[in-house]
Amino acid sequence: MMYFDFTYILYIAPAMLLAFWAQRRVKTTFAQAQQVSVPLSGAAAARHILDAAGLQNVGIEQIPGQLSDHYDPRDKVLRLSQDVYGARTTAAVGIAAHEAGHALQDAHNYVPLVIRNAAVPVASFGGNISSLLVMGGLGLLYAQIAIGETMLLVGIAAFACVVAFQLVNLPVEFDASARAKRLLTEHGIVADQDMVYVNRVLNAAAWTYVAATLQAVLTLLYYIMRYAGSRD
Repeated sequence: MMYFDFTYILYIAPAMLLAFWAQRRVKTTFAQAQQVSVPLSGAAAARHILDAAGLQNVGIEQIPGQLSDHYDPRDKVLRLSQDVYGARTTAAVGIAAHEAGHALQDAHNYVPLVIRNAAVPVASFGGNISSLLVMGGLGLLYAQIAIGETMLLVGIAAFACVVAFQLVNLPVEFDASARAKRLLTEHGIVADQDMVYVNRVLNAAAWTYVAATLQAVLTLLYYIMRYAGSRD
């Protein structure tokens, strides 16, 4: 029901526009930063940052995909896409350093990261079940079946967990990028005049997280609006 409701599209339109712009910005800045060479590959830069922080236990692996880079806190490993792992560009070392920043957060028990990691199972479950509960609850309410209201409220509560996760995720990502920028400069991996390319890539990526959070918040507001309307 939600996916064919024009009101829902109006609700999340600002987030969709921001996400479209952010994705375009990421591709553009990444392509520009790929043209600027640095002495180390993404994997070597990450290894240098990790070793300097005493994190020799954190592994680095190459994985398929484009911009599929991430840090796995369970296995203590950085997984870098092929465009990042072996490339000696400001784009590659910027993204690799960002993921290394997550490893440093993990090692230092950075509180927002601890909360985010703990919230992953709940947020994943909430994201999978919430829309079914909301749509099912609305359908039952339209049929004047009392349990629909309870189902709808549970669906809203489940999606609220997703929103909470997204809100906690923002400082985690912003901090990882701030660490990356500082460490690349401190370790001399990127020259000062070339840091502008790293900054553009990481700042553009940050906007994708903002867009995802905004969409989650607006979707929650839409659910609440539908609940309020169902009671009138």
